Amino acid sequence: MPFSVSWHTLLDELDDLPDGATLVTPLSHNRFRISDVQEQRVIISFEDKDEQRPLQRDQFETLYRRITDAPNGFQLDRLPPDADPYPAVWSLHPRFEIDEDAGVIVETDGPTATQLLEAETEPETEDRTEPDLDVYADALLLVDALERHDVTTLEEMETEALVNLYTLLSDVQRNANSFRQDVADVLLNRLHHDRPINGSFGSVQRTTRRNRTLRDDEEVLAALEDAGIDSERVMGVDRDKVDDALEVTELAESDVYEVNESEYVRKAEVDEEVKETRLQGLKDQLAATEGEEAQELRQEIEDLEDRIDELTSFRTGAEVHE
Repeated sequence: MPFSVSWHTLLDELDDLPDGATLVTPLSHNRFRISDVQEQRVIISFEDKDEQRPLQRDQFETLYRRITDAPNGFQLDRLPPDADPYPAVWSLHPRFEIDEDAGVIVETDGPTATQLLEAETEPETEDRTEPDLDVYADALLLVDALERHDVTTLEEMETEALVNLYTLLSDVQRNANSFRQDVADVLLNRLHHDRPINGSFGSVQRTTRRNRTLRDDEEVLAALEDAGIDSERVMGVDRDKVDDALEVTELAESDVYEVNESEYVRKAEVDEEVKETRLQGLKDQLAATEGEEAQELRQEIEDLEDRIDELTSFRTGAEVHE
């Protein structure tokens, strides 16, 4: 196919681009947009810098010749410096495609992909609901307490505030551990040995823990006597001397121990940077919260405080019946 035909097909594709369409270069991964389409050149503007740049038709033709002359595609690393916007624009043509894994741009008769980024949409507002969990209520109260007191100087805090803080910390720890075990039980069915699963805050993996318990005394003593070990050597002591005896006999560990293996989830890694970033985002979000949502959050905390106060405060019988 003559270059002039392919060129005008490309210009038609560029004219049909929606406003704000963004392309990305295959080598430097710079983002740019098409500012103007002319017969002899295409004007582009980069996102990260206030600069417009013309891409000349003759340079498009040179790249076109190299692509069509290469049966396995033209190697992108052979491009001159700063020339990778040209193949990105060519990828909009229905017969040219960039394979970044192979590092080539090829001519093909089949459907092709382009370097055109999908249009970014406004993120949907995430509906937040209050979970019916003890740890959630305790955590809200704890956050509120931490914000109302200067906990960097515990020695200067009043005794009542310290008591409240200690109580909340204990409740959060207890309920968090309980909920953590519930989460671990579900995760256990989804994990495989030596294959960690990653989350944004860290990763977990399945690990085997070995637990040993001695069999009945008579069974242990009988096994040791059969192996020529005087029972007096282990009488009055348990694991240490039994282990010493195992080292000098051919007895198997299972002859004297009940060996059980249990599966559990172990924290393998923590990404503190992601946690800090997320925490700062939550702080900024709370700081910027205004209007009805902020009032609802404050009311939530006040209701929880009233409920805790009612459950923990002491009232006389007369006060109860008033």
